[in-house]
Amino acid sequence: MERCRIANECHDRGFNCAQSVLAAFADKIGMPEQELMSLAGGFGAGTGTGELCGAVSGAVMALGLLTPVDLAEPVASKKRTLELSKEFQKRFSEVFDGLRCGDLIKKKYVPDEKTPAAADMGLSGHCAVMIVTAVEIVEAMLAQREAAEQA
Repeated sequence: MERCRIANECHDRGFNCAQSVLAAFADKIGMPEQELMSLAGGFGAGTGTGELCGAVSGAVMALGLLTPVDLAEPVASKKRTLELSKEFQKRFSEVFDGLRCGDLIKKKYVPDEKTPAAADMGLSGHCAVMIVTAVEIVEAMLAQREAAEQA
């Protein structure tokens, strides 16, 4: 829930959806906040075109930065990160029925059982709901990965 709060506060301060999601994982990524915000700066509003949702872009960046590339095995690394990206997008799409910013913005999301952190936080803005849910999905994926590694 703390990462969700961080992401929501970033968005409230004026950062875009991608920046807000990515910033929630700054401590795990180990990069300065300014670098993360600069990296994700052009990914809001579907990279300014209304295409892929910025919350999705930020989550994919976070997963990529938390799954370092093996320079000796670039193809295997690329496949691993791509699978994480696809899994995240599947989960996000199951909640919001899409990935395209322009389409998602037209819908007015109200937090429900599919968005428990947003509901617990009492959020009402549709981007805020998507940002917090994106963070929640990344956290779940990371927890599943850690559990699998410990098994």
